[in-house]
Amino acid sequence: MAKEKSTAEPAERRWSVDELSRNIHRVNITLERVGDEQRVLCQSDVHWDNPHCDRELLAKHWEQARELDAPILDNGDFFCAMQGKFDKRANKNDLRPEHQNAHYLDSLVDTAADALMPYADLLTVRGQGNHERSILKVHETHLTERLVQSVKARTKATPIALGGYSGYIVFQVEAGGRRKPFKMHYHHGFGGGGAVTRGVIQTNRQAVYLADADYVWTGHTHDSWTVRIARVKLNQDNTAIEHTEQVHFRTSGYKEEYGSGYDGWHIERGAPPKPVGAAWLVFRLCGSNGDKGGRGHVECDILEAK
Repeated sequence: MAKEKSTAEPAERRWSVDELSRNIHRVNITLERVGDEQRVLCQSDVHWDNPHCDRELLAKHWEQARELDAPILDNGDFFCAMQGKFDKRANKNDLRPEHQNAHYLDSLVDTAADALMPYADLLTVRGQGNHERSILKVHETHLTERLVQSVKARTKATPIALGGYSGYIVFQVEAGGRRKPFKMHYHHGFGGGGAVTRGVIQTNRQAVYLADADYVWTGHTHDSWTVRIARVKLNQDNTAIEHTEQVHFRTSGYKEEYGSGYDGWHIERGAPPKPVGAAWLVFRLCGSNGDKGGRGHVECDILEAK
């Protein structure tokens, strides 16, 4: 991983994080001039301790976040954690050398904290995945919570916070004297994804009960896609119909275990190769002749990080 760097907060940082409840957080963003933008890195399914984790790509994205002063979100399964004594999936070939010891779970947390420290000031909400929840159920230790505590214990210059298996992140963007919230629901994910739909069919189900969300972010199945659902609603005065959209996106993660297709659990169950990568949320202050007072308007795009 990259060399140790200062975690001091930049002098002109455009963002900050508030914890509103245990799984509701607010990211405050300030954009002052037309053309200003703030990126947010959305990662899930890193499987950092797995030999199949593409750590080179992961380090590349962390370095890009450093250069852009972009907060880093994690939507669970940062750990793979399948090589414990009582895990039927355990395979000694899937153990990294630094984790081949008598305190396996402790070493996962310690080495992960070491790797994350150069980016501690960028770490924000860290959600929980099924791999971490499995360890909690079987071994009664919370890997994500322990990682958050470890980073906090090493430096005060970190906005890192424990999230849930699901929750909300509100991006409160202040621009031109106005505030605009972008509400994002995150959920680590569920189900197998499906060989044909890759989990896209779930967007229709989630759109029904997540009506208030502007964005819906999932992971878990190691697929990558973005689906925009167009909607209409009455404006606040009930005098006009407004067109809006709810954007669903899924991040694939960093574990590529298909390889040459020779053998292994992934191959034996007939699973296909999967993409690797993450996503950028890009908040941008745009200008047009139609903006009142020339103050501009805020737009948000989703770009693939690969």
